[in-house]
Amino acid sequence: MNTSYHQFRSIVGLIMTSTLAALTGCNSMSPTVDSNSHSAVKIATSETLAMPVSNNNILGDKVSADYASADYDKRAQGYDWVGVMVRADGDRQIDIKVRSRSDIKKPTCHFDGKATLMGQDTAHGMIFQAKVNDSTAFFQFKDDTLIIDSPDKYALNYFCSGGGSLAGEYKKLESGLEI
Repeated sequence: MNTSYHQFRSIVGLIMTSTLAALTGCNSMSPTVDSNSHSAVKIATSETLAMPVSNNNILGDKVSADYASADYDKRAQGYDWVGVMVRADGDRQIDIKVRSRSDIKKPTCHFDGKATLMGQDTAHGMIFQAKVNDSTAFFQFKDDTLIIDSPDKYALNYFCSGGGSLAGEYKKLESGLEI
């Protein structure tokens, strides 16, 4: 795993024990919402993947995009991959859809949910959180990278089969995700 992922895991652990500002050590960091206010994640049965990019708020330009795991570039060779579609849903919330390869294989991951903005700063980017299976999932956006993690190492496995997990690092795509 790369250094930024390990740094993110450290930040997630710290966030769980105190406020975001105190834990990151950043004087300029202040949570933008009450960290006790979480959005419930709901599993949707709809297969609708059309998610328009919203530019009506500050989140639209910063996080609304499609992201994919490293093997997405090797999909023509049959590699399995996971894609994440993120769209702003208001000024403090994002809508997240995770899908895995479904063109030549049975999809291994499926997740639909919403996450609420916790805070942002230059050092850590934007960090969102969501309630997932009685645990918390974190979504960090920084430098065209999305990192998904949880202090409960099994909470994000629920949405994937075959031992997979939503946890990991995803790179921002220049064009839309090809599912």
